[in-house]
Amino acid sequence: MSGSFIVEKENKRSYDFFLLLIIILLLGIGLTFLFSASYPNALRLNRAPEYFFLRQIFIVALGILGALAIMNIPVEIIKKYVFVLVIISFLLSFFVLLTGQDIQGAKRWIIIAGRSFQPSEIVKLALILYLADVLSKKEDKLNNLYSLSHPVVVVLLFSVLTFAQNDFSTAIFLIFISAALFFIAGIKYRYFLTGIITITPFLLILLFNREHRLRRITAFLNPGSDPEGAGFQILKAKEALANGGFWGSGIGNGIQKLGILPEAHSDFIFAAVGEEVGFLGIFLIITLFVLFAIRGYIITLRCTDKFSYYVAFGITTSIFYQAIMNMAVVSGAVPSTGIPLPFFSHGGSSIFVTLLMCGILLNLSRCFKTDRVSA
Repeated sequence: MSGSFIVEKENKRSYDFFLLLIIILLLGIGLTFLFSASYPNALRLNRAPEYFFLRQIFIVALGILGALAIMNIPVEIIKKYVFVLVIISFLLSFFVLLTGQDIQGAKRWIIIAGRSFQPSEIVKLALILYLADVLSKKEDKLNNLYSLSHPVVVVLLFSVLTFAQNDFSTAIFLIFISAALFFIAGIKYRYFLTGIITITPFLLILLFNREHRLRRITAFLNPGSDPEGAGFQILKAKEALANGGFWGSGIGNGIQKLGILPEAHSDFIFAAVGEEVGFLGIFLIITLFVLFAIRGYIITLRCTDKFSYYVAFGITTSIFYQAIMNMAVVSGAVPSTGIPLPFFSHGGSSIFVTLLMCGILLNLSRCFKTDRVSA
């Protein structure tokens, strides 16, 4: 007697090599230009030329170790400890308001083991994992206002805590990435639009209640109105990009980083890079970020469960959004924010969390949808 039956088989494969290659290229290029952009500032501080570079290398090494570890942790275990990460993130966010370092009117950093750490960076990852967990569990209740109220309250709580640190741009980022996850989860459009309409007036009030935010908007609309003040940074950034032309001045040969362009090694490193590699180099870097996003969304579509699907989408959107926003700020397309350029900007908290996110995304890349096997 002959017959056949269908076997559902879940496949496991090696990590996505293409994504891994993109990450390695972005990290290598980012570190190269970090050294080029940071050594003038290190010399001005009477430090060794490689001061900022070595600090970044140390955190990158820790981030790589963390990424390697998380790449091999079963997704079920990651999911199991989401609540713990949320609690830790909340405590750190609250703690920074009490004891954090006050730098230029902002309390965003706490000292851990002699090094500064920005809790809002770990909040980005914690919130993505939390929403992925909640949305995957409440998939059949997403159009119930009571079920939605809990994650919305958590998002608003973290956003308020971040805003209280005088970090408006990161607070907006948390709302944006949360809204993106709610949207792809399939909540009713009327709930989504109601939320946007409700929160927008409050965001506008918060945007205009601080003088430095008003100056940023003025500088965006007309940087020439205050060329030595609020408009100085964006004017010098545009000048650096213009100096790069098509081919660039060559790696290490940029001029604007030599004390002219503020934050040339951190938030405005994209301008310093543009001056040295020109349009062609900038095009290649943007292409790498676009390929990262494409590969990340392909992994998202291949995920075998909703939790992994939401996590992959959230991480991909988070890193790509930050890259696009940073480039837009430096080129003068949007008002200035404090969002760093992933893989490039100096900042231990940012690069560490970015590498952890990449480790999770590579972990998820090993799974893809089940095959139907006839036997």
